[in-house]
Amino acid sequence: MTQEKETEYKAVRGLIRGLALINTLSHSGGELSINQLSQQSGLHRTTVRRLLETLQQEGYIQRNSSDSSLYQLTLRVRELSEGFRDEQWISALAAPLLGNLLQKVLWPTDLCTLDGDAMLIRETTHKFSRLSFHSAMVGRRLPMLHTSVGRAYLAFCPDEERENILKLLAARDDEEGALARDRSYINRLVEHTRKAGYGENYAHWRLENRIAAIALPIHNQEHLLGCLGLVYIAKAMPIQEAAKRYLPMMRETVDQIETRWRQFEAGDPSALILAP
Repeated sequence: MTQEKETEYKAVRGLIRGLALINTLSHSGGELSINQLSQQSGLHRTTVRRLLETLQQEGYIQRNSSDSSLYQLTLRVRELSEGFRDEQWISALAAPLLGNLLQKVLWPTDLCTLDGDAMLIRETTHKFSRLSFHSAMVGRRLPMLHTSVGRAYLAFCPDEERENILKLLAARDDEEGALARDRSYINRLVEHTRKAGYGENYAHWRLENRIAAIALPIHNQEHLLGCLGLVYIAKAMPIQEAAKRYLPMMRETVDQIETRWRQFEAGDPSALILAP
């Protein structure tokens, strides 16, 4: 009996220590060595090393690719806070794929879904990108007619859904409302976006006039699941160059999301698990 209690206590203590390391890395906002983790968490270096090996094996922590003595959190940690809501596929499926995409494109990407008359950021790599200029982005609503994700969604969604979105926008007494009531502008925007094959924004949004972005729709048969957008500093390159550089890698990620979603809908829950 005493041995069972001791074993149970040690298991709980190990969990607390592991969470302490995750919290320490999270609060640091970057990367830490074993010595730094030991000092900041109050744990012995040997304990820290053992916990890091376990957390690394489980995919919550990884070594810095340039300096193996430094450790950092992975995107899998985000899944712990997202829970499983209606958009559980975002955290269970898209987050790891966005993490893989970040390693290739470096600029942050957002996965957005429709939220009435705006696009809502459901998942992002802003916090993990060295080139990011924002950190807290999840839950932010983006305008339909001034952002790449909004324009991509509007152009590629079914006609009936587009009309419903435009009705909501047209009822507003702001710039988005005025643009939505301008049918000539909407037709040109939709035609241009469809012809290009992606949504674009080059400093068109006054609140974020230093940024540019490109976005692709994520299809679920005839409907859209959402859009994947890549955001960068506008002065870094023109839209055409960004599209040439990054759209192939973004399309690969979109294809993976669409494929895994079809598998999940077909009753295969393993489709939501990204193989290492």
